[in-house]
Amino acid sequence: MVLTPEQEQIGKENFSDAVNFTRRDFIKGAAAGGVGLGAAYVLTEELKANPVKVAFIGTGDEGGVLMSQLPVEYMDVVAIADLRQTNRDRAFKGDGNDVRVGLVRKLGAEKASKVRAFKSHKELLENAKDLGVEAVVIATPLVSHAPIALDCFNAGLHVLTEKLMARTVTSCKEMIRSAREKNLLLAVGHQRHYSVLYHNANSLVQSGMLGDIKYIRAQWHRNNSFPAGDSWRKSVPKTDAEALKDVDLTPFKFDDVNQLVNWRLYNSTGGGLMAELGSHQMDAASIFLGKVHPLAVMGYGGKNFYGIEGVGPEDKWDDDREIDDNIYVTFEFPGKNYEKNNRDKCIVTYSSINTNKFEPYGELVYGSRGTLFMKTEKEAMLWKEDGRGSTGGGPDQRLWVVSAKASGGGPVMEAYETTSGPAKGTGDGPNWADNVSRGYTEEMEHFCYAIRNHGPDYWPNGKPRPVEDGGLRCNGVVAMADAIMALTANIAMATGKKIEFKADWFDPDSDAAPETDPEVVG
Repeated sequence: MVLTPEQEQIGKENFSDAVNFTRRDFIKGAAAGGVGLGAAYVLTEELKANPVKVAFIGTGDEGGVLMSQLPVEYMDVVAIADLRQTNRDRAFKGDGNDVRVGLVRKLGAEKASKVRAFKSHKELLENAKDLGVEAVVIATPLVSHAPIALDCFNAGLHVLTEKLMARTVTSCKEMIRSAREKNLLLAVGHQRHYSVLYHNANSLVQSGMLGDIKYIRAQWHRNNSFPAGDSWRKSVPKTDAEALKDVDLTPFKFDDVNQLVNWRLYNSTGGGLMAELGSHQMDAASIFLGKVHPLAVMGYGGKNFYGIEGVGPEDKWDDDREIDDNIYVTFEFPGKNYEKNNRDKCIVTYSSINTNKFEPYGELVYGSRGTLFMKTEKEAMLWKEDGRGSTGGGPDQRLWVVSAKASGGGPVMEAYETTSGPAKGTGDGPNWADNVSRGYTEEMEHFCYAIRNHGPDYWPNGKPRPVEDGGLRCNGVVAMADAIMALTANIAMATGKKIEFKADWFDPDSDAAPETDPEVVG
């Protein structure tokens, strides 16, 4: 979506004013505790006095981000584990930037020196009791999420694992059942559930301000066509190659060191663009649609660039990756009145390509009364729809919100021309469209809060605690639905089929799964 700077500024101010108008009570509570969704109800003196002792398993790209964002007042890091020596070193030193700061900079040299480093999660678990470990954060390659989580549950530890939850839906169900059997928490790092930006955007959607939503367009495009190459393709560090040359990696689900380092490129160890990038966007779309399950999916995926002679630079011709480098999928979701009329559907499209990044990644929510643009998880923009019978709208117009009482229903938007530049926001609360946390800190805060406050029964009535009762916003059951969407989309692209989702797939107590369904893969 190509917009002028002035149009973007108008959209951000529209969003801020709408949120300030409709969420004054929430804003006051959140602002009092500090910026962040979790701050309104998570931060407590009791938790500060008794922080949760945590170990990080996987300290590479995503693990480094999480350690940089960890809530030090509520999470006491006592150990790390990683198969790679370079990642273990990186955990302490960081990358020399503000994205992955490293434990020395985050905790201070003295405290960081007390953090134990282990060569595998198995070695860590052998020492977990002596270290007092209560919970783990798993940020390893996708194929290892489930086996590591199951080992941790067997050791009596709560688990927060990165997304995608697992490589197969069957593995997702095994994780849920194990956590429930052991009475332990299972959280999954789809951080949009803890993003204050998405939380407030969703409040506007659920209020009806955007009207009837029939289409959501999501994308995450990248340009890897230049000689610098794909950021997912990495050389194997000599340190790791030497340290692991005699180590059998098959128990950890890897054939060799190259597959361990470049796991995102292979079907047996990763889930491709749909799992690594698309799962974020599909999670956001499902949040805006009320977390309903999709009806069907179809799409196209192909290795259309890498390994094709004459298409890319010469260093791209000899490429052994297995994952698609261009994907385009279409999901059908039920509309609010689908049960009464099965023509009431919302279509969600997703694309991820490797040869062009002209537009920023994010989600566009098209409603009958307004349009919402979530840009790179950091900005939100809102515009009134310009249509027949309206009093103006479009990206060049500022809006104000009419109260429910005045409109006789939910909040509505009115617009006016802005010919002399965008006006300043008129709301009396903070501008939620600027400097917003992406939710990493909040998800870890709430994980710690839940450990201290949800016991001794972490699965009341055999189910995850409801969100309205303070439960995890992205528990295993919620995250499994995101995995089902991503993994089924992969199957649809591989088979060329339109696949209809089945209710049993979303039931953790059923053994049914798309990857084993004969109607899907037969």
